Amino acid sequence: MEKVVFGFFVLLAATLNFGFFIGDMGNPALHNIYELYAAVVVNLVATVLKFGDRTQIGAIHLATSLVAVIQLLSASGFYIWATQVSSRGLDMHAMSSVVSLSGGALLANFVSLALLVIETASYRRR
Repeated sequence: MEKVVFGFFVLLAATLNFGFFIGDMGNPALHNIYELYAAVVVNLVATVLKFGDRTQIGAIHLATSLVAVIQLLSASGFYIWATQVSSRGLDMHAMSSVVSLSGGALLANFVSLALLVIETASYRRR
């Protein structure tokens, strides 16, 4: 059952991140901020779930998850800075930076998904 929960959160993290990332980078209307925040929370949960694995592939899972969390927290922080602090507001340049940072997290999530598939396929062969 723990593998199901783990796989669920890894996949949910990637899909939420993908949902935020997709669309014109400079158009804030195409990127729901609540989806970004949900991606942050789910990625944090997935990271916590990866702490228990003591294998080599578990360490790589944890590393990819930490990268995704750092990227998403940076994107969220930049969004907050652009909307609350900056005099320019959330313009096209600020939004493209937020989306670019979430794209880095998306890449890390895809690597994590690939590792999960490889791990599952190699387990079946044993």
